[in-house]
This record gives sequence, structure tokens and C-alpha cells, in this order.
Amino acid sequence: MSGGLVSAVVALLVICTLADAQQHPVQAGVYPDPKKTPGSLQELKFGVFCQSGWPSAHRNVSDAEKLQVYTDYGLPGGDYTGYCSSGCEVDHLIPLELGGSNNISNLWPQNYTGQWNAHTKDTLENKLHELVCCKAITADEATNAIATDWIAAYKTYLSKVC
Repeated sequence: MSGGLVSAVVALLVICTLADAQQHPVQAGVYPDPKKTPGSLQELKFGVFCQSGWPSAHRNVSDAEKLQVYTDYGLPGGDYTGYCSSGCEVDHLIPLELGGSNNISNLWPQNYTGQWNAHTKDTLENKLHELVCCKAITADEATNAIATDWIAAYKTYLSKVC
């Protein structure tokens, strides 16, 4: 199967998994709304995102796109009062570190406060990237886990080693 076809199949699997298996309630700033943020992947050959510096070099979300995400979540102009009381970031549901895209369907406002916040999810993203790149888990397993329920993925994968 070609790299592009594999990416398309993985993207479809992630979207279907989100639609069918999402067990958690949508919580403002903790989980994205699966209708607004189903997640999406870039068409990449496996391992491209494992190259040093690749995610940083491909992070490309404009201020206009960030404002669109806030607006889509009912926070026009980035006014997140009541949603993220101490602030939010526009986050990638499936991180660039795992081949996630910069497409608006992969973006959501994530809270900076509370136990399950953007910084905690960043720790998970780094761990899953490490595990995929050392081939301890598959990219499909990692993207499915983080897109379906990132908190459950955190509890499952954070202690795993390569």
C-alpha cells in the first residue's frame, strides 16, 4: 500500500473511531467536540515526522485560523472567558509529532488549567512520538489512542518505555 493510501486509511479510521467510540463527555477545554474537531492527518510516509525538528518546521496555523477555531467553539475574537478561564491554546488533536495536519478539522481550543490541560497533553504527545519512532507502538495505535480519548491514552502510555 502506498504512503498516501495508508495515510488516507488511517485518517478514515481515526474519524470513524471518534464518531463511533468516543466514550467521554465533551468538556470545555479538556476534550474537543468531535463534530467540530474530528482530527486529520497529513499524507506522509511513515517516519517522516520522526526526523529531528520536523514538527516545528511544519507547524503552520495562522492567527486567522486560530480565530476561526475560537469562533467555531463559540468564542468569537478569542474571548474564552468561561471556557478557559486562565487561557487556552489552539491545539492539534492529532499532533504534528504523529503526522497530524494543520487543517482546522484537527484544531481545538484547549485549556491551560486543571489536571488535564494543554501542557499535560503535550507530555503525552512527546511520549507517543518517542514510542512510535522507536517502534514500540504503531503510528495507527498512537493516533487512534490520542484522537479517541487522550486522557485514557495518557494513563496507558506515559509509563511505557522504548
